[in-house]
Amino acid sequence: MLPSLAAGFAGAAALTLLHETARRLRPQDAPRMDVLGERGLRKVLGLADLPQPDGGTLYTATMLGDVLTNGLYYSVVGGGKHSLRRGLLLGAAAGVGGVLLPGPLGLGEAPSNRTSQTQAMTVAWYTFGGLVAGAVAQALRKTRK
Repeated sequence: MLPSLAAGFAGAAALTLLHETARRLRPQDAPRMDVLGERGLRKVLGLADLPQPDGGTLYTATMLGDVLTNGLYYSVVGGGKHSLRRGLLLGAAAGVGGVLLPGPLGLGEAPSNRTSQTQAMTVAWYTFGGLVAGAVAQALRKTRK
């Protein structure tokens, strides 16, 4: 279980690093999953009738939540023989979900749907995170043998 978690969090860290770097370098079309996360957190806090955090606290909580949830999601890649393939499929599914689900969830579409390039980057980056998780899982599996 520990290798699966390590692989999952490696994928999540790679994804978050890629998102944060690109949003600073390409603000016009980079996916803004941080904005979606902040909106989602504000929505949940509002439904629970809890106080809304300030901007800095909101951003930090969102980043920590992203790494935690993406790490747990990517840990499903596991340590088996086909972890790279599972990482590819899980990452692609997360990317497609990142493009299709924000609108119906009431989080707005622009952060991941602004342009076709934004959509492609969203899918590609989540796929990248899944592939990193799969590759780390494979490497850890080989070192355990």
